[in-house]
Amino acid sequence: MGGTADATVPKTPPLKKYVDPLPRPLTAIGDPYAYPGADYYEITMIADLWQFHRDLGEAEVWGYWAGNPHDRFQPIGMGYLGPTISVTRDRPTVIKYRNALPTTHLFQSVVDLIHQGNTQVTPPPYKGMGALPPDLNVWNVVHQHGGFTPPQSDGMPLQSFSPEGVHAPSYATLDPSRVEPNEAIYAYTNHERASMLWYHDHGLALTSLNVYAGLAGLYLVRDPADESLGLPKGEFEVPLILQDRTFYPDGSLAYTMTEVEGADTPVVNGKAYPFLAVQARRYRLRILNASNERFWRLRFEVDRTVLPETSLPFWLIGTDAGFRAPLQMLNFLMGPAERYDLIVDFSQVPAGTTVTLLNYNAPVHFPGIPGDGPEISEIMQFRVTERLSGPDQTTPPRQLALPPVAAIRPGPGTRRREWVVYQHEIFQPMTFNAIPFMAPSEDFVKAGSTEIWEYINPNHDAHPMHVHLVSFQVLNRQPIDAFAYQADFEAWIAGGRKLAEKPVLASYFTGPPIPPDPDELLSNKDTVKVYPEMVTRIIIQEFDPPQETIASIPGSGSELPATYVHHCHILEHEDDDLMRPWTIV
Repeated sequence: MGGTADATVPKTPPLKKYVDPLPRPLTAIGDPYAYPGADYYEITMIADLWQFHRDLGEAEVWGYWAGNPHDRFQPIGMGYLGPTISVTRDRPTVIKYRNALPTTHLFQSVVDLIHQGNTQVTPPPYKGMGALPPDLNVWNVVHQHGGFTPPQSDGMPLQSFSPEGVHAPSYATLDPSRVEPNEAIYAYTNHERASMLWYHDHGLALTSLNVYAGLAGLYLVRDPADESLGLPKGEFEVPLILQDRTFYPDGSLAYTMTEVEGADTPVVNGKAYPFLAVQARRYRLRILNASNERFWRLRFEVDRTVLPETSLPFWLIGTDAGFRAPLQMLNFLMGPAERYDLIVDFSQVPAGTTVTLLNYNAPVHFPGIPGDGPEISEIMQFRVTERLSGPDQTTPPRQLALPPVAAIRPGPGTRRREWVVYQHEIFQPMTFNAIPFMAPSEDFVKAGSTEIWEYINPNHDAHPMHVHLVSFQVLNRQPIDAFAYQADFEAWIAGGRKLAEKPVLASYFTGPPIPPDPDELLSNKDTVKVYPEMVTRIIIQEFDPPQETIASIPGSGSELPATYVHHCHILEHEDDDLMRPWTIV
């Protein structure tokens, strides 16, 4: 999706910056009695009202609300986004998801284009089957992003279900006697390392619209062993859900990605240009890029009279799938769905200082060919104005003894698997290997094996690629002759895709392998930036889905073969076919 902006594209009216305090999502409360040995939640998708800025009117939005086991008349949520689910590592979670959304979409005009077969918003039907049933406008499913999850609880697009109880072909639920047609029960192992996962909508053909409407929230996996690390916690641990949105003058959401790349206003935890008053001490900032399309290159700016350099240094202590060795940085680039775990020390600046979170040199689409999307520079402010509540007894980042991350090393027989980002013409659907998403799985991975996946990108955009179930490490990147590779790949497709004639990747290298970016090195990840005109290699140590029974629920563990998906996390690309299944056998 996306083209060149013109006068007909809605634009947010001018907004005064830094007048709204930063909201903090509330934390859901689990019921420890419904399923012995597990915490149980009921999460309902509801349409509600939310004010994104002091000077905007209330907007209709979609959000997740959690049932409150202590007071059923006081559900937990904001209206927009969802409550934070905070769990203990290795203690299972069981969640009933309920779809109580309207049956007309918040962005119905775009859904109408999908029904009409507009190729900018939906791929061609696969063997006569379109992405959406003819009379259906809303369906949803919840994906636990970064989770070590059995496929029946993974929340993949073909598991969608509607408010009326219409089910996509692979809809599944645990404990079916306890659900209505518009519900599904999923069980999560929580075997992940301590990390910030997130949950979001993954509805078939509608993920981009559903997430833009508000369907996303945080999922924190806590490890009691981390209490001894000396990290900032409580009010000094601040989640930042970073998005971009466009608003009509009345404050309602404008979905513009059918016309332009990205939206025009930064939104953090549901507020445009918020501020946070902080103490002069260390804070832990846990940042999620929950934007549909936008990459952000972030830094913390102070006035030149405060520091010799205008960028406030900070420490990176974790990425998508948990801790890594502390790394001092001045800026970083994050793609959609990536998470960065930072320590920022506001005692480095005098009391009364204002620190501004800035975005720079990150056109949308990134890296900027054509990069016609709206430019966003300022995002939010931190005001060092709060009185110290006590001495800062947290561990200085340089001294943190975080769990070590071992490098995953390939062996001589490690299987390599190629995924070509293929687009025949601009503004046409993208696919992996020129195969539609709806075509049956053709990639079979041996359980317990290690593989190197090579994402070959002759495209002009960078793509954040997310692999369900597993975490991985970035191995390296290597430049390619993108024009020649694309031409020869096109010829190979036209010639009948004969395996012996497939272009040999090594024939197109234009330089040696490039090590991972410093923030990626020895970091466990579930989403990787696949830069243009390069092959990006990741190494996945073990394909081993959880097969044990979860919370004593029959049928809750994985059975082989087990099929998952991987896809681009530019949500408009994902909806437009840049997604494929793969199967563990």
